[in-house]
Amino acid sequence: MAELSMSDHKRPFKDYAARHFQWDCSEDGRVATITLNRPDKKNPLTFDSYAELRDLFRNLTYASDVRSVVIQGAGGNFCSGGDVFEIIEPLTRMRMPELLEFTRMTGDLVKAIRRCPQPVVCAIDGICAGAGAMIALAADFRLGTAEARTAYLFTRVGLAGADMGACGLLPRMIGQGRATELLMTGRAMSADEGLAWGFFTALHASAELSGAAHMLARSLADGPWFAHTVTKTMINQEWAMGIEEMIESEAQAQAICMVTGDFRRAFEAFAAKQKPRFEGN
Repeated sequence: MAELSMSDHKRPFKDYAARHFQWDCSEDGRVATITLNRPDKKNPLTFDSYAELRDLFRNLTYASDVRSVVIQGAGGNFCSGGDVFEIIEPLTRMRMPELLEFTRMTGDLVKAIRRCPQPVVCAIDGICAGAGAMIALAADFRLGTAEARTAYLFTRVGLAGADMGACGLLPRMIGQGRATELLMTGRAMSADEGLAWGFFTALHASAELSGAAHMLARSLADGPWFAHTVTKTMINQEWAMGIEEMIESEAQAQAICMVTGDFRRAFEAFAAKQKPRFEGN
């Protein structure tokens, strides 16, 4: 019987056929773009789009081509959260087992974004609310515009601010006090606040936002791919570690990176005063 390697499980995602959002890839397949494209309603999510996004990010672990992902919204807004009539209204008629199945599914989307090896860049313009704000929070980078308004407005509909990991993720991003205020009141965080508090990496004009996000995604895709996946993994894992475990885990992670061809090629390029070419191995 022939032995299987990890490469046997890899497959290209360039031609993935999305059903509930728009999927595009660069010519080389390295940079993928997800566009939430229901602009008439400010790009809300449905049960189907939640599930497809969750499954896609889970499966990107096996992508042989995609090295970074941009998530953006169509029509000047990012995402208004769960569709009021396609999600909120049906939830009011469900029993506990069905409700728990739904809330676990939405949390699984956040986990899938965090666990996929690709760096994820969110381009946030206009409304970024509810589940949309949680997708943004789950991403690795957030670029915004002056018009961006980010709101964790779960309490506005009589729910807890604890949704999709918000009570754990947001305090780590912007601090306990600021997160408590936003999650309790449901008010929108302005773009300037988001930039000052570390939520946004940078702000851009609306017309330049998508280009800036794709430029960042391209630089990541063409960078030390394997090292980026290790960095993302360690950022996630070290939340639950003490200092001893952190340092030992990073020692092991860095030693692994040191045996890659990318490490050797980077040194050789530096010595030759050339730009390194990273190949992800």
